[in-house]
Amino acid sequence: MCCVKWHNLDFTRSAVRTCSSDGECGTQPSALARSSDRTCGAGGQILRSMQRLTATLTVVLLVMIGPGCEGFFVEPVLTGITVGPSATVQAGNTVQMSAVGTYNDGSQQSLSNVYWSSSSPNIATISSSGLVTGVEPGQTTITAAKETATGTTTITVSVAGLSSIQVTSQDGLTSIAYGESEQFIATGTANGEQIDITDSVTWSTSPSSISNVSIASTTGLLITLSGPATAVQFQVVATDPTTGISGVMNFTVHP
Repeated sequence: MCCVKWHNLDFTRSAVRTCSSDGECGTQPSALARSSDRTCGAGGQILRSMQRLTATLTVVLLVMIGPGCEGFFVEPVLTGITVGPSATVQAGNTVQMSAVGTYNDGSQQSLSNVYWSSSSPNIATISSSGLVTGVEPGQTTITAAKETATGTTTITVSVAGLSSIQVTSQDGLTSIAYGESEQFIATGTANGEQIDITDSVTWSTSPSSISNVSIASTTGLLITLSGPATAVQFQVVATDPTTGISGVMNFTVHP
């Protein structure tokens, strides 16, 4: 960034012409003459001012001043933050988060000195340097904040030592009517213990596309729409994203 300074420089010079009595004439420069005519004495020599030349030079000086040029350079404003990665980590393990800032001039840069937080510290904690530590199975939202901008991502914590997954419906049902919904539960077995891992598995159905039937991939809530006149049978699937271990349950939706 630069500042513009204007300098007006006035240069004035004069030319005079001298004529001798024998008629010979010549031009000589004078030292910034101010009068238009001068008369020289004896011998009838006449000193006649022929013209006065004036030139005004306006010089534009572009001075690279940089940060010292107050009032011209404007700091870009932070408008958004991208946080990553969106990851799955086993309880007891860690993952390092990063934050990239986007500014109103379109530029981006890695951010430091951001404020980190976890929406569910009982599931995963995060340090002031952005290091996430898994605590127990589930999902938490990690937030990075700086100035007035924030960014978020999701961390899933899975259970360590998982050997199997059992899927059940919350109400103990094996079927529902179209237009109803049902919550499913995933129970993992790890190191001889059974743990509720409903919020740390990925939910799906098999087949994956069923008319008027859908399941939330992060919560296990099955939703159906009324309309079909025939029943449909399928499997509800819960998959651990770290190990790939799955559990299934047969389920039916009927008119």
